[in-house]
Amino acid sequence: MSRKRKYSDEFRLMLVDEYLSGKNGGFKTIAKKYGINHSIVERWVHLYETHGSEGLCSSLGRYSGKFKIYVVEYMHMKEMSLKETANYFCIPSAPTVAKWEHIYYEEGPQALLKERRGRKSMINKKKLKPKKNVNENEELLAEVQHLRMENEYLKKLNALVLQREKSEQKKK
Repeated sequence: MSRKRKYSDEFRLMLVDEYLSGKNGGFKTIAKKYGINHSIVERWVHLYETHGSEGLCSSLGRYSGKFKIYVVEYMHMKEMSLKETANYFCIPSAPTVAKWEHIYYEEGPQALLKERRGRKSMINKKKLKPKKNVNENEELLAEVQHLRMENEYLKKLNALVLQREKSEQKKK
C-alpha cells in the first residue's frame, strides 16, 4: 500500500522552474504565493539541482540496511550535514538520516540491518529470572533461622517480664 503524496510531481517541478527563472523572487515569496513552507521549496530546488527532475519524484519506499549504513558512513566521511546528505541520496527528509545516524552510533551498524517497521510480535517472551547462586540461598536460610531464634528469645523474655509483673502485683 503506497502513501498518497501531498504535492504532485508537476506541482513540484512548476515551483522549482518558477524559482530558477528568477521572476517571482526567492523561496519565501514563492512559498507564500502557494501557501506552503519555504523550506519545502528550498528542498525541492536542491533536489532538482542535485538529481534533476528525478530528484523530485521521491521514493517513499523502504531502504535496505546496507544502504542506511552506507549513507551514515558516507555522511561522516565527507563531513556532510544531515540536510546535504538527504539531498545527495535523494532521501525525502533529513530526520530520516538523523534517525539512522542515532541507531548507528547507539546500537551499532548491525542494528540498521534489522527491520523496525510494524508492531512488535506478541509472543510472550518469559523473562528469565536470574538464578540465585547456592551461597546466596544458604546465607538467606541462615539469616531466617537467626531471626526466628531472636524472635523466640524475645517472646520468652516478654513472658518472663509479664510473669514477674504478675508476681509483684500478687505480693502487694
